[in-house]
Amino acid sequence: MSADIIDGKAFAAKLRERVGAVAADFQTAAGRKAGLAVVLVGDDPASQVYVRSKGKATLAANMDSFEHRLPDDTSQAALVALVEKLNADEAVDGILVQLPLPGHIDAQAVIAAIDPDKDVDGFHVINAGRLATGSTGFVPCTPLGCMMLLTDRLGDLSGLEAVVIGRSNIVGKPMAQLLLDANATVTIAHSRTKDLPAVVRRADIVVAAVGRAEMVRDDWLKDGATVIDVGINRLAPAAGEEKGRLVGDVDFAGASARAGAITPVPGGVGPMTIAVLLRNTLVAAHAHAGLDAPTDL
Repeated sequence: MSADIIDGKAFAAKLRERVGAVAADFQTAAGRKAGLAVVLVGDDPASQVYVRSKGKATLAANMDSFEHRLPDDTSQAALVALVEKLNADEAVDGILVQLPLPGHIDAQAVIAAIDPDKDVDGFHVINAGRLATGSTGFVPCTPLGCMMLLTDRLGDLSGLEAVVIGRSNIVGKPMAQLLLDANATVTIAHSRTKDLPAVVRRADIVVAAVGRAEMVRDDWLKDGATVIDVGINRLAPAAGEEKGRLVGDVDFAGASARAGAITPVPGGVGPMTIAVLLRNTLVAAHAHAGLDAPTDL
């Protein structure tokens, strides 16, 4: 048996295409483009790459991109003041403050300053509460992207047993809530879970979001399980390699022999995150402009 590969890169490209088409219609209806503001504090190399990618993708999707790059020693008060300015800016529909922030800044306080209706990252406590209570709000991009891949692959998730490995506020908890809302039976597993392999082995759906390279082995999986690997880890370089390989939280080679379907790393969940960010921004723009929410995103 060899698992089907869930091609997140191809799915994300189609989603971005749809976003671009709807964004063009939005511009016609609203008389302006949808706008995403991204704030980067400091010079973290990975964050710089992410911000550059988000900016390019936003422009390619017929939306305006507003980048704010601040020095590493920016005060928390100055950052919150910028967020409040963006809250009031009619050209800005979505606000994303790139994490991690420098150690002297309280990330939760900054996120709390974002208008929840412009919080396209879905990290604000009000949006977390909306998700938990089944209300309409913004869902973090990575778990929403995972759900899109799952429903595209499996259709109705009712009654399926799902195990989410990881309990972060960004991925694990919202992922579990989305699965629960889709009528799956959900277990959140973590570092204190007893006999983790046995827990995972029950699952029809496994979402690995724990941040440990190749932790989930093939003998942890039920035959035919659908595996969504959120992790991205760089291994130490092997002899002759300049950079180590990028791998997920799942042993891809082993799991591919047992799973029914699996996302690769890279090319699986990763591309979905930016595509869903664009989607969330466009949904926010419609609400901001008093237009009906788009139905095909």
